[in-house]
Amino acid sequence: MATQTAAQRREGARAAYDAYLAACPARELLDTISDKWVSLVLNALSDGPLRYSDLGRIIAGVSQKMLTQTLRGMERDGLVSRTVTPSVPVRVDYALTELGRDLQPLMRAIKAWAESHIEQVHSAREAYDTRA
Repeated sequence: MATQTAAQRREGARAAYDAYLAACPARELLDTISDKWVSLVLNALSDGPLRYSDLGRIIAGVSQKMLTQTLRGMERDGLVSRTVTPSVPVRVDYALTELGRDLQPLMRAIKAWAESHIEQVHSAREAYDTRA
């Protein structure tokens, strides 16, 4: 067996990723970005940094607990940054990181697709429910 450099081993590991396998690390990321709150936060932050309260107003239906959990998870994954400005009251802003901005075009496209195809999905559901 030939000796490999660390870079060659990393490249081989990347090539071996298969999200269909339960143990694949890429599957964790797919779980994260497929979460509805993550996709909505990513889209909300696409125009620039927002305060926590602004995000809560923009994303209808998200509870404070869920928004906090989502933002913490996204910060942990490197998708958003959190900036605290000491003032009275304390100001906390969230912004997309470079990694989050890289993901943004895909999430924006998914959001646009959902908005433009929802009527077709509703029609398909009605037809299915009528047959069933």
